[in-house]
This record gives sequence, structure tokens and C-alpha cells, in this order.
Amino acid sequence: MTKNLIKKLSVTEKIGYSLGDLAANLVFQTLITYLAFFYTDIYGLSPEDSSIIILSVGLIAAFLFNPVIGAIADRTRSRWGKFRPWILFTAIPLGVVALLAFSTPDFSYKGKLIYAIVTYSLLLLLYAANNLPYSALSGVITGDMGERNSISSYRFVAVMFAQFFVQVFMYPLILAVGDGDKAVGIEKVMTYLAITGTVMLLVTFFTTRERIVPTASQESTLKEDIKDLFKNKPWLIMLTVTTLIFVTLAMKGGSYVYYFENYVNEASLAQFIQPILNGLSAIGINFFGEDLISAGFGLFNAGGIIMMIVGITLSKRFADKYGKRDVFVISLVISTLFITFFYFFPSDSVGLMFASQILHGFFYGITIPILWAMIADVADFSEWKNNRRATGIIFSAMMIGLKAGLSIGGALVASILGWYQYIPSDNTLTDQIITQPESAITGIKLLVSVFPSIPFYVAAVILFFYEINKQMEVKIEQDLLSRRNETNIPLA
Repeated sequence: MTKNLIKKLSVTEKIGYSLGDLAANLVFQTLITYLAFFYTDIYGLSPEDSSIIILSVGLIAAFLFNPVIGAIADRTRSRWGKFRPWILFTAIPLGVVALLAFSTPDFSYKGKLIYAIVTYSLLLLLYAANNLPYSALSGVITGDMGERNSISSYRFVAVMFAQFFVQVFMYPLILAVGDGDKAVGIEKVMTYLAITGTVMLLVTFFTTRERIVPTASQESTLKEDIKDLFKNKPWLIMLTVTTLIFVTLAMKGGSYVYYFENYVNEASLAQFIQPILNGLSAIGINFFGEDLISAGFGLFNAGGIIMMIVGITLSKRFADKYGKRDVFVISLVISTLFITFFYFFPSDSVGLMFASQILHGFFYGITIPILWAMIADVADFSEWKNNRRATGIIFSAMMIGLKAGLSIGGALVASILGWYQYIPSDNTLTDQIITQPESAITGIKLLVSVFPSIPFYVAAVILFFYEINKQMEVKIEQDLLSRRNETNIPLA
């Protein structure tokens, strides 16, 4: 039995599993990068109304949708397991609603508000119903922590590919397929993404398997699950850390497009990226077109994401040797320094901007797979302490942190822009020139530097109180393997 529980996973299963997060992140990265910009500069909502929608709907999703889905998923019984059926049955609806949420129907302003609230609510509900069971699946595919680190690395390389597409190619593609009309462009692009994501989720369902199946003695009531959660100190810490991390990701990710559109000096940007564009053109890559702002925005993100992928590939090696917690804290602090530096860069210091983004990407990339592997470890810690396994609700609690952080960070982007008197563009006027007030420029600079640095620094401090270090990881793994062997826990 022990040999089965620590059986090495095939590359096919690891890749198949990773495609599920690639699909989900075509939606998630679009929300992080473009939701505020879509609402203010494409859909035509005010920054204040955009902020209210992003925050209120997001918090409802975080504190209502996720706990309910987690509790139901933990109690799901099917021939496919607890979590895989959710991936299967939400694949098509998630794609359809993602398209609707980024569509621009010709309604009155009040009609637009209602449409945005309804479609964003449905999108977050379906995202929870799909991605929460998907995340929990990593805790039952294998009981081996080394293999768990490995599938996390596969998973987050896939995430980086999704992020690469959304942050590098999506904006130029929106302008290209929409012939300058961002509303038409984003609808066409989201159609392609919806189809692609649906296919990938189906591949995930058919290539994965649930192996850790709790025995009847490990079954628990919802009341017991919740009681276990609030006695679980590592869970409380990871919930807080997850929230803080996604506040930062939403804040800086949603601000870069404003930073390039309104702050970065276009002449300096052109001078810096033209040799890169020439080199790409020489090998037949002419994707970025003639819009230098969108090209610079894409290349800027590309540098950071490529180095994130490098960091991800090194993550497992560092985590296995030094333990997840210590590697996470050190990498997070270093990566945050390069975010903070953005406040000091003049508008024409394009080289420094790109260098800082690249170095931030590398060190932050190391933390990406570790975060979700640590959450899976928290599920093991709960089983170790209480002899009851509640993977779904533990991951649902982390998804609360993710959604709350995304909502707070996204809302802060829109509200801070409004506070600093940002003037949105009108997508129907293709030749308009808007001069932002100095206050808006200051707000945009703060949104890509000082403001998003604060949650990362706080998260690093909190992690010093997280008790699952390298030694405890090994003990928990060995004790659970022994316990499962003795009680003959069935495999799916």
C-alpha cells in the first residue's frame, strides 16, 4: 500500500493536470490585468462604480461561493471521485460566461451596471466551482510531497504560459483584431480563449486520477471541518498570506496598462524596444504591430514572465533542500524590493523599468508553486492533527483569500485612480488625446510601486509564524504514510 501511495506520477498526468490551470488562468490573468481597464476605458463605467462592482461582487464570491463549493466538493461522491466531476461539468459554462463578462452590449449606463454585476457574479461563481476543486485535486492525486512539489511546478509553468499570452500578446491582439476598436477586439479574443480553455479543462478531467480517498472513519460534518480550520494555525496564516499576495498581484497587474498608457515616455520606450522589435522581425515575428505603447507593454511583461518561468523551474530544487517556508520568505522579500524601486524611476528610464521587472519576475517565480504546495501541506497538517481529511474546504478557504485579495486589489486600482483624479479614455474616440493631471500620474506611479509592495512585505513577516518547516514536512509525510498503510486507505 505504501508503494502505491508514493507511486511516481507520469509526465502525461502532470501535463494534463497543468492544462487545467492554464485554462483557468486565461480567465484569471485577464481579470487581474484588464478588468479595471475594461470597465473604465472600454465599457465606459466610472472608476468609482468600477471599484464598487469589483469589490462587492468579489467579496461576495470570496465569502459565499467558495465555502459553499468547498463544502459540497468534499461531500461529492461519483465514479470519477470528489473533485474531477466539477472540472468536467463547469468547463463549457465557464468559457461562455467569461466571454459574456467581457462583452459590451449597447445598454444605458444603468443597464451596463446591471449587466456588469450579473456577468461578473456568474463568472466568479463558475470560476470557484471549477478552480477550487481543481486546486483541491492536487491534494488527492498523490500523498508524496516530492511529487506534489513536482506537479505544482508543472502547474505553474502552465500558469506562466497563460500569463505570458494575456500580458504579452493580448493587448496588441485586441487592437489588431478589433482594428483599433478595443470593445470589438476584446470580444473576439475572449471567444478564442473560451474555446481553448474549455478543451484544456476536458483534457485535465480525462488524464488525472484521484488516489487518496478518505475512509468512512475520516468523514466529518461541516461543523467539524470549520472547527478544525480555526484550530489550524498554519491555515490561518496561509489564508492571510494568500489574501495579501493577491492584493498585490491585482494591484500591480491591473496598474501596468495605465502606467504605460499615461506615464512611460513614448520616445524613450521606442528607442529602447526598437532593436528588440527589429531582432524579432528578422526571425519572422512581427506580432506587435505599429502601436509602440502596446508593444512596449507586451515586451515588458514578457521579460518578467520569462524569468518567472526560470524561477519556477528552480523552485522545487530549493524547496526540497531548504523547505518551502524559508525559500518562500526570502524570495518574496527580494522580489518585493524590485516592485518598490518603480516609484523612483523617471518616465524615460525604460531600461531600469525592464531590468527591475525581470529581476522581480525571477524571484517571485520561485514562490509561485511553493504557495499552493504549502496549502496542500496544510491539508495534510489538518489530517495529521485531527485524523480527518477535508481537502476541499481547506482549499476553499485559500480561494477565499485569493478572491478577496483579487477583489480588494482590483477595487483599489479603480478607487485610487478616481481619488487621484484619473480621466478615463473614451473607446469610441480613436484619435483623442488626454492629458492626465499630475495627481493622476502620481497615483499611477504609487499603484505600481509603493502600494503593492506593502502587502508583500506584511506577508513575509507573517510567514515567520508558520510552523511547517522542512523538519515538520518530513514528519507529517512519514506519519501519514504509516497511518494510511495501517488503516488501508483505498486508492481511487
